[in-house]
Amino acid sequence: MSGTITIGLDGSPESRTAAEWAAREARLRGLPLRIVHVREPVPEPMAQAPLIGAEIQQHWTERVPREAAEALRLRHPGVEVTTEQLSGHPGDVLADAAKDAELLVLGSRGLGEIGAIGGIGGIGGFTVGSVGLSAVARTERPVVLVRAGEQAADEHETDPAGSPSTATPFRPVVLGLDIDHLDDTLVEFAFRAAELRATSLHVVHGWFPPPHYAYGTPVNPPLHEALALGDREALAEVLRPWRQKYPDVGMVEESRYGSPAVLLVEAARTGSLVVVGRRVRRSPFGAHIGHVTHAVLHHSTAPVAVVPHG
Repeated sequence: MSGTITIGLDGSPESRTAAEWAAREARLRGLPLRIVHVREPVPEPMAQAPLIGAEIQQHWTERVPREAAEALRLRHPGVEVTTEQLSGHPGDVLADAAKDAELLVLGSRGLGEIGAIGGIGGIGGFTVGSVGLSAVARTERPVVLVRAGEQAADEHETDPAGSPSTATPFRPVVLGLDIDHLDDTLVEFAFRAAELRATSLHVVHGWFPPPHYAYGTPVNPPLHEALALGDREALAEVLRPWRQKYPDVGMVEESRYGSPAVLLVEAARTGSLVVVGRRVRRSPFGAHIGHVTHAVLHHSTAPVAVVPHG
């Protein structure tokens, strides 16, 4: 089904949280919501067992998407919700189901504290299971990962009293940008997401000096500042046409020395959505998720949209 927000639902708390996010996104975009529930084949000896026979298994697997759809229709009036049951390996089935979708949305298990990344101490984030990573790596449509426990108010600024609220403006959309491998698909997605939310776009670009500067060169503050200035100017230049295309979207450009993954994880703390790219590579060794995207997927406290591009 083309032009849908597709949610992979398995009945877990994290997938139900992701379904709520998907319904809100469907309302923002004026699109229908498609719930896909994947039933993995049960080995024949187990399928014949008295407690999990075919009829009982079918009853429980049909109940999950049906009840989820009913609840979403009640909480999100005006959003068209459909359900579909498919069989097979979830990673394969979801990647195939997303081919004609606007977005594929999946849930990820939340963690209170996680290990350090690049000098950042333990911070709230989420883990991405094998199904999520497989879908991200193989799907050629944008995939959004939503951590368990994500609430609608988390995407908005706090109210004047400092309390969570959905009545306040959205927090900025965060875009991780590599100006050496710029792709219009990625930038367009981020600007469009900010426009839909009537919020600003926070563009983050991390950089390191070229190897011939970084190694064997004594500390040279003027040289470092000159490199930083050049990088800021390059970032402003590549974003200039997008400012003109989206004049109503405010933009903050952040070009800093350091790890892009660390900078993006920091920015995610005050963002409503983090947008990162994944280069589509045709390789006999299988699909690939870049190290920056991989790190952000595991450590961001905000939902993460992974946009595949050439």
